[in-house]
Amino acid sequence: MLNSSASAEGKRAQLDDLDRKLLKLLSENSRRTNNSLAEELGIAASTCLARLNQLRESGVISRFTIEVDPQVLGRELEALIFVRIRPGARHLMSTFAQQMQAKPGVRQLFFLGGADDFVLHVAVRNSADVRQFVLDHLSSNPAVATTQTSLVFEHSIGSAEY
Repeated sequence: MLNSSASAEGKRAQLDDLDRKLLKLLSENSRRTNNSLAEELGIAASTCLARLNQLRESGVISRFTIEVDPQVLGRELEALIFVRIRPGARHLMSTFAQQMQAKPGVRQLFFLGGADDFVLHVAVRNSADVRQFVLDHLSSNPAVATTQTSLVFEHSIGSAEY
């Protein structure tokens, strides 16, 4: 069973094999019923529910979400846009991040350490839309020093071990 312990880095949760199996099942389909989870795990429904509640209360599970297929919505092209902020504009990084998160087509935003400051994962209709996004929201932004765009040919999600 989940065991939370405090450390110098903050909260840490220690999971047992049953917790890990429960997380794997939920990551595959977060809409599964408690009864179907309990049956697959070979435990009582009440035990499964208690574990699920503990995982939520401890912050291991922060939310349940959906995965939208952008192609079905006509956004056939995905791209990663690497962004460097000008050295004199570092104080604008938080504002920049908030602005980019609000832009249509932005699926994810990553704040990085290293040569680049941000990666934007965008889903758009076509290459013209990627170009227009870069021109309208990045090249014209006085905080942005450079951008580099890479097209995504395939995107898959790994099977993280918990």
